[in-house]
Amino acid sequence: MKSLPILFVFTFLLSFFDANAQDSIVYKTEKNILYREGEDLTDYMIERCRLDIYYPTNKDSFATIVWFHGGGITGGEKFIPEEWTRKGIAVVAANYRLSPKVKCPEYIEDAAAAVAWVFHHIGEYSGAEDKIVVSGHSAGGYLASMVGLDKHYLQAFNIDADKIAALIPFSGHTITHFTVRTERGIAGTQPIVDKFAPLYHVRADAPPLYLITGDREQEMLGRYEENAYMYRMMKVAGHQHTKLFEMDGFDHVTMPLPASPLTLRIMAELKIL
Repeated sequence: MKSLPILFVFTFLLSFFDANAQDSIVYKTEKNILYREGEDLTDYMIERCRLDIYYPTNKDSFATIVWFHGGGITGGEKFIPEEWTRKGIAVVAANYRLSPKVKCPEYIEDAAAAVAWVFHHIGEYSGAEDKIVVSGHSAGGYLASMVGLDKHYLQAFNIDADKIAALIPFSGHTITHFTVRTERGIAGTQPIVDKFAPLYHVRADAPPLYLITGDREQEMLGRYEENAYMYRMMKVAGHQHTKLFEMDGFDHVTMPLPASPLTLRIMAELKIL
């Protein structure tokens, strides 16, 4: 029992020195970077295909989270989650074109272009290309999963999706997104699994996949059950690194509150934080 105070002091000192180390890091934000290239960009692409990057300026080989906002693919704006600031990592928050101005798969292609931009440019900020995590909430979680599981989206930008360090979607559809169904005149209560569903692309060689949802009794449209099925089918397909987390007591809107620190814990366990 006498060792407990010593252990407490040791743990406190580690936390103290880690906090001081974090305080010594200087951060910068660059906003509204156009991540699409080419001479055929439309005005809407120039407006929406932009990202913000928050990064440490005096640290090398840092990890990066690419973050896609929610909003049902019909709304929403990029933002840097406060919970991930001053943690020694970079956060890239990307906008993408929205329905009904564009139709599927154009917004998925935008998400892939944003992720590809990070792979192509993070080294210019001293970040590590092998420590890129792709995440997002709701519609953003759906986009993160589609980009990481259907490899052809990133292949269009000469990026192998398997180089993603981890996929961590927050309450994302794993069936075909309800907005994609709406575009086809299909009711949001009618489940569809086709090539625009992450479930369609289960595979053994995918990046580590961490599925996080709110409480199953408080989530929207059976979102927990979708993710539970995704978890099971990834296991059946032979994927060895899929995990499912349910944030008890949190609904679809509030589940990012506990999911954000969980993401940092996952990154630490993967030894990329």
